[in-house]
Amino acid sequence: MLGGKILMATIQDSPYLLGQKGPLKGSRVELNRTVVIGRDPSCAVVIPDRQVSRHHATLTPTPEGMRLEDMGSKNGTHCNGERLAAPLLLHDGDVIQIALAQEFTYLSSDSTMPLTEPIARPGRLKLDPRSRTVWLNQEPMEPPLSALQFHLLQMLYENQGQVVSRQELVSTSWGMEQAAGVSDQALDALIRRLRDRLAEYDTDTHYIVTVRGHGLRLDNPPPE
Repeated sequence: MLGGKILMATIQDSPYLLGQKGPLKGSRVELNRTVVIGRDPSCAVVIPDRQVSRHHATLTPTPEGMRLEDMGSKNGTHCNGERLAAPLLLHDGDVIQIALAQEFTYLSSDSTMPLTEPIARPGRLKLDPRSRTVWLNQEPMEPPLSALQFHLLQMLYENQGQVVSRQELVSTSWGMEQAAGVSDQALDALIRRLRDRLAEYDTDTHYIVTVRGHGLRLDNPPPE
């Protein structure tokens, strides 16, 4: 049971949840079996908050991947800001929210590695790949960016001030296997949604700049 104490992952190639905001911040939950999350003491992961149902959500390893399912909870289970209406297969970096009480990041076995320090870059925008968190003017973005938005922004952030080609952005965001099927319209839509999210926190700065014929560049001005 994970409640008052942290359950640490012992098998390094197993997927796990990394606790973010909430009473289980900093915890790591190994996912090598079906895990029930809820308020009831019988759950494998106990979140002591009245917003959480007694048996709130389950995570189940399947041949296709890790499946997240809401158990008819009152306040819902969200993945990347969207409430679950049906079971969902998770992808590396997905952000899971249990009611409004606890947030986790899902890390697949393919990406399980020692935690590293956040990438240090000057500017108003800060990004931490470890927690999949983005800050603008020292304020964390809520709800978190989707996995696609985060991967695109991370590529630009790691190369800020430099032009990154559209093909590089597609390969980074969708992965090499799916990149061939991604249209220009899909990339443009992703960029537009990311710009809209950044504008929610800073309407005066155009962080993502299009360099026609070449790609995109992240401009990250110094803090005010």
